[in-house]
Amino acid sequence: MTTNSKYKNMDTAPHHKIESLAHLGLENLGNVYWDLPAPALYEEAIQRHEGMISHLGPLVVRTGKYTGRLPEDKFFVRGPSSQSKIGWGKVNRPIDAQKFAGVKERLCAYLQRKDLFIQNCYAGADDRYRVPIRIISEHAWHALFARNMFIRELDAEKLAAHIPEFTVIHAPNFHAEPEVDGTRSEAFILLDFGQKLILIGGTAYAGEIKKSIFTVMNYLLPQQNVMAMHSSANYGADENDVVVFFGLSGTGKTTLSADPERTLIGDDEHGWSDDGVFNFEGGCYAKLIRLSPEGEPEIYATTRQFGTVLENVVIDPLTRHVNLDDASLTENTRGAYPIAQIPNMALSGKGGHPKNIIMLTCDAFGVLPPLARLTPQQAIYYFLSGYTAKVAGTEAGVTEPEATFSACFGAPFMALPPLTYAQLLGEKIAKHNVAVWLVNTGWSGGPYGTGQRIKLSVTRAMVKAVLSGAMKDSPMNADPIFGISVPVSCPGVPSEILDPRKTWEDPAAYDQKARELAGMFERNFNENASDAPNEVQEAGPRHV
Repeated sequence: MTTNSKYKNMDTAPHHKIESLAHLGLENLGNVYWDLPAPALYEEAIQRHEGMISHLGPLVVRTGKYTGRLPEDKFFVRGPSSQSKIGWGKVNRPIDAQKFAGVKERLCAYLQRKDLFIQNCYAGADDRYRVPIRIISEHAWHALFARNMFIRELDAEKLAAHIPEFTVIHAPNFHAEPEVDGTRSEAFILLDFGQKLILIGGTAYAGEIKKSIFTVMNYLLPQQNVMAMHSSANYGADENDVVVFFGLSGTGKTTLSADPERTLIGDDEHGWSDDGVFNFEGGCYAKLIRLSPEGEPEIYATTRQFGTVLENVVIDPLTRHVNLDDASLTENTRGAYPIAQIPNMALSGKGGHPKNIIMLTCDAFGVLPPLARLTPQQAIYYFLSGYTAKVAGTEAGVTEPEATFSACFGAPFMALPPLTYAQLLGEKIAKHNVAVWLVNTGWSGGPYGTGQRIKLSVTRAMVKAVLSGAMKDSPMNADPIFGISVPVSCPGVPSEILDPRKTWEDPAAYDQKARELAGMFERNFNENASDAPNEVQEAGPRHV
């Protein structure tokens, strides 16, 4: 009997593990499966009808009603230790400690006599900032997701002695009662930094587990002078040739960081300490809709490997073939896989200080240039703005391009005030003389529906030029509305697309749409970042 599977039942588990569950209020349980490996979790998931095995090995699951994150259903307990630290507002909303306790009590009662799956892992590849975590779920496939996404403990003795600093209790089939519990709906994500406990219920979307731990890291690390970033990162010939990609979902963080000519540090969550950049995770969570083997071969390969969890990907129940182009369940189809499935990945999960930062935006209005260099002040402005655009079909009710501003390129995960992260970023950019770039992966020649999406091959060529140093002394023109520096030419890129105004058939229509977007930037900044320094506020789009 293996070390990983021997602690199936409560009466054979180490006493300290039994006590740790009882301390949470988890008692009178069914079977408790501790740190099962992937094959055993597959067996449990299939026996419990949680998913299907596709013809090449991934486990295919569905999340039901919710196929994406629920930021409006996330709440923080307003406790003595965190009350003065959290950036309270429209994003970070409080829940009463007594309400939290009531949900927890009912949740623990619900889990009595039920089987549980537990994974003990870490967040943070840097030992100095690593946080031991425990994920407790009623589903085997969510345990596999956690095992894929977080950093595993490979030493059997250390794993047996693992003591979590933060714990997630995840029960998708337990629903809150909003009138009683103070939640917005039956789904909830509740964080109590005082108890170091996270409760998730009413939703099976696995991204809530991942992003809850990300929120914990974003709360803890800046208090230790470590920048927390919603970003991907890789490096070139050596660990000191690092690039960090900031961006919201759908802008290309995962795709652009999976570069066969560079070494992947991580695809979504990183810290930046005095020693350099380090991954928070041990896996990747890639958006898969319309993924192609030509455009994204490394990620595509993971959809055909044992151990990957395919979330809301359509599968033929007879042939067990998956269809990555089918969005009938959701546009937000996902794949969760260990980062080791990417051939050129950094085993250490670490790299040096960035030479370049690339801020990604998917501009569906078609007015931002595909590539621009930012001053340090502009970098902070665009970081605090966190702009991208939703397009028709990505969310219910969205019929035309819709501007989205998410501070720090990840407002729902940033527990502290946005300026805390912006100041840290500004300090590190200045200290390490980092070049900052804005890359538009959205539309050119007109807005969504009229123009064309900028080809991935063109975006890759621009990124390659930036990272090679070819753009360092390239001639630039200042954009008359946004003020950012647009290159006159770029190796491997048709020069006619670099100036977005020249790609529109009607330049006057471009001017009108550009001024419209500039106004959105200004209104957002006035509403959400009015505490930024004057030099940052003045770095935004110009009044024209």
